[in-house]
Amino acid sequence: MDFGRLITAMVTPFGEDGEINWEATSRLVDYLIEEQKSSALVVCGTTGESPTLRDKEKLQLFSFVKNQAAGRCKIIAGTGSNSTQHSIEMTRDAEALGVDGVLLVVPYYNKPNQEGLYQHFSAIAAATSLPCILYNVPGRTGVSMSAATTLRLAEIPNIVATKECASVDQVTQIVTGCPEDFYVYTGDDSAGLASLAVGGYGIISVASHIAGAQMHEMIEAYNAGNVRQAGALHRQLFPLFKGLFECPQPLPNPSAVKYALGLRGIDVGSVRLPLVPPNEEEAAFIANLLK
Repeated sequence: MDFGRLITAMVTPFGEDGEINWEATSRLVDYLIEEQKSSALVVCGTTGESPTLRDKEKLQLFSFVKNQAAGRCKIIAGTGSNSTQHSIEMTRDAEALGVDGVLLVVPYYNKPNQEGLYQHFSAIAAATSLPCILYNVPGRTGVSMSAATTLRLAEIPNIVATKECASVDQVTQIVTGCPEDFYVYTGDDSAGLASLAVGGYGIISVASHIAGAQMHEMIEAYNAGNVRQAGALHRQLFPLFKGLFECPQPLPNPSAVKYALGLRGIDVGSVRLPLVPPNEEEAAFIANLLK
């Protein structure tokens, strides 16, 4: 399964009542595919506020987004958690709904060791025929999966890719040792071009909500050998990549990108507690960033 080079980790639109806004979700899916050139969408990942979504809501989103996309892009369901059995159950339910793959985050809070990580992911992969994408994000989970463990998991046939957020160094180590048909994505927009340069396949992105078309152009330019053009596009987009997470002090994802979408006329509502929307200073910073 090739999920493409630019994957958007999609926000979940909410209405004023805090419930999922299905009309806004429909518009967002069309916008991300047609205007922002997303080759696939991650539904109910971190950017989709998975910690505050109920299981029923997640399954409804998987089905709804799959139907709305109507074959125009691949749909990847965020089914991982810090419970192996719960992850298996959600993955099987997502498979029954016809998604194209699943994203499986490193277990958070309970901090398993490397053998525990291997057993966790291999058990989920054994329970499904879907392509599985690993997701290492130590800044959120409290534990980092080593390159060695990732490479060990890459030998399992239906574990086909990883979203690596630890460092470009770790991307380099994984690319160096993985099978040719194992794809390495960065989950850090600002490291996108550097990851491509060391052999990464693509980006699973937040900023692609706002600048996906330009990011797509950057990836295409790099792959065509137009390194100067790719570098120029990266430098142009770099303030956005950093600003969405540091505006002007760190703001938990997806508070900033949801506000930025609203400024662009794509109303996705606000965030669910314990996240909060940008304050006045942060809102002004985001507005200036988009200029």
